[in-house]
Amino acid sequence: MRKKKQECKSFPAWLTSFGDLMSLLLTFFILLYSMSTISLEKFNQVIKGLTSAFGGEVIFKEGGIPGGKKAGVNFPKMYPKMRTREEVEKQIAEIHKLLQKNGMKASVAKYGTEIKIRINTSKLFPPGSAEPYKSAIPIIKEMCEKLKAVELPLRIEGYTDNVPIRTKLYPSNWELSAARATAILRLFIKCGYDPKLLSAAGYGPTHPIAPNNTPQGREKNRRIEIAVELPQ
Repeated sequence: MRKKKQECKSFPAWLTSFGDLMSLLLTFFILLYSMSTISLEKFNQVIKGLTSAFGGEVIFKEGGIPGGKKAGVNFPKMYPKMRTREEVEKQIAEIHKLLQKNGMKASVAKYGTEIKIRINTSKLFPPGSAEPYKSAIPIIKEMCEKLKAVELPLRIEGYTDNVPIRTKLYPSNWELSAARATAILRLFIKCGYDPKLLSAAGYGPTHPIAPNNTPQGREKNRRIEIAVELPQ
């Protein structure tokens, strides 16, 4: 007699063992999950940490997150304000007009990805001092308010002429130039500019923009420069 043909092929032997293994693993993880507990405090800390890393903030009310409700998440710094070069140059042009209107000698210079506001120090600081004139402080603050609108990194640089200075406070022009740059930086912080976007440097008599052999040239070299990093 001929054997009856099988209607369906039998499964491989290994497949039965594999199915049993998957069932046991699933049971094991269900058991672990049933035994685990979730700490709401730790959960809140994890959410806050992840959100802060992306520039946001989570505010939990007292008692944590109510059941079935969502936590409010704000991202004030995740999407920074984008400024065009035209907007930045417009603000700097207004600052230039402001300085000239108040009798300060100023100019604007472009250097690749930066634009600099050059301000003569004759009406900013008394000779040999890093304490701004009282009359100059409101102008510096108004200049800061205009630059705050663009929220870009600023580098405040101090320069002097080549006439040596030697006092208890400032042994050389290097210290004087750095102190003047820092004085402007402090006024910017006081008016609310983000300190993370500010830096200061003193270059003393180096990098002159005019010859130091005439009074007019030395006057041009005594200056503060505010370098604004242009958006790419």
